[in-house]
Amino acid sequence: MTNNHKAIIEDGKAVLGIELGSTRIKCCLIDESKTPFISGEFEWQNQLVDGIWTYAINDIWEGLQKSYADLVQNVQMTYQVPLRNLKALGISAMMHGYLVFDEGDQLLVPFRTWRNCISSEAANYLTKEFNYNIPERWSIAHFYQAVLNNETHVSNVAFMTTLSGYIHWQLTGKKVLGVGDASGMFPINDQTHNYDEKMLSRMDELLAEKNLSNKIEAILPKVLLAGELGGYLTEEGAKRLDTLGQLEAGIPLCPPEGDAGTGMVATNTISQKQGNVSAGTSIFAMFVLEQALKNVYPEIDIVTTPDGSMVAMVHGNNCSTDINNWIRIFDEFAKLMGYEVTKEELYEKLFTHSLNAAPDAGGLLNYGYYSGEPLSGVIDGRPLMLFHPNADFNLANFMQSHLFSSFSVLSLGMNILTTKEKVAIDKVFAHGGLFKTEAIAQKALATVLDKPVSVMNTAGEGGAWGIALLADYLTYAEQGMTLPEYLAKFVFEALEEKVITVGKNEREGYLAYFEQYQQALPLAQQASRYI
Repeated sequence: MTNNHKAIIEDGKAVLGIELGSTRIKCCLIDESKTPFISGEFEWQNQLVDGIWTYAINDIWEGLQKSYADLVQNVQMTYQVPLRNLKALGISAMMHGYLVFDEGDQLLVPFRTWRNCISSEAANYLTKEFNYNIPERWSIAHFYQAVLNNETHVSNVAFMTTLSGYIHWQLTGKKVLGVGDASGMFPINDQTHNYDEKMLSRMDELLAEKNLSNKIEAILPKVLLAGELGGYLTEEGAKRLDTLGQLEAGIPLCPPEGDAGTGMVATNTISQKQGNVSAGTSIFAMFVLEQALKNVYPEIDIVTTPDGSMVAMVHGNNCSTDINNWIRIFDEFAKLMGYEVTKEELYEKLFTHSLNAAPDAGGLLNYGYYSGEPLSGVIDGRPLMLFHPNADFNLANFMQSHLFSSFSVLSLGMNILTTKEKVAIDKVFAHGGLFKTEAIAQKALATVLDKPVSVMNTAGEGGAWGIALLADYLTYAEQGMTLPEYLAKFVFEALEEKVITVGKNEREGYLAYFEQYQQALPLAQQASRYI
């Protein structure tokens, strides 16, 4: 396919998806078969500055430019051609968070990411006022918390957006947002596919009570559905993305989306009774609803698919960070002993060794809370490893406890969906870096969810591929094709999936682990007070 891909690049028929994840910024080109064929990436990390998890604006642009430059270099080395034009382009990034600007487009406060647990007062109050769950991560919770805190910047807020919306705005000049990402800013009405008018009105009243003249709808980005044009790459935007100055302006962009929405696209789980689990720095399970939930639950967010269907979301702030840090320790030990092994080999060996663990992880408990975890009532992150002196402390159980810990927070919300709300779930697809080692994390997740879990061979591609598909979909939407039709016909018809179902023994072992997990949870909740 090398010559064919060279021609696709030269003819400007490739589609580019860019996702700014928590630990990696990835650029991905797809061809006419919708298959990723070359990529570029840049690793980065958020910083805890003055108690706020953030990414500096300069770091955002440096990372984005370096990721794109890596893609351009790989294209040049592989195909000996420059990357000048594209069929379409899409931007995805972590959902939620708080980016606010004044009328002069100046950033008012450092970016507050989804990882911050600093808006519980506002989130709880708005949840009661709206009778609609408003998580701490949501942009409106951050904004209203700033109001309650009497932060001086709030009266100057002229525009509020997410990370994907910010990048898209800088590339196109358009202050728009895909409905999936917008649903993590402010509640979306399931009939109009726009911000809920009654809640907008109530929000304006709450602001007026604080002597603020801000009108919330005026500062939110315009909501767009998948398939609607998000704008075109401007000359300035092209230069800002491509520091070499080779990329041409005029490329159409799809609406910017959050990582939850692109994850649904990348797993083809945007139809009813389907769900997916995305595992990275955070973890979230998404299930497309047949009907609205009967009650409001703090454990369950209501968001949307990129084409506007309502979704129940169970979100955990912490997932793979603890495992990744332990892998670094094992890597350091291996090098200390004179062994040269790759990170990939370490993950494979250690994950595979977890198959030798006891079903309940031998009495070992792990709480990988590097940041606060609202679902567990943990305000500040303090990772903990707990075990009884009689526990079976060995490497297999150690790894199994970490795998269980990565997924256990989902149980807190899943139990509500399946038992109280009787949500029908036919399929669960998993994706993210944890699933690159075949079958291991997939088995642990199936044990936690008590559902068959499928993984496709594209599980590691993630949101960069998902947003590239949404960008490619622009052409098909013009022809009247729905997003599910596009994905079924052109993307997933021939993709293979591997399904794992666990037995009674594994499930009972996990339930024993989770019972201990819940019993000892107060220790994790108290830890931040003493350390």
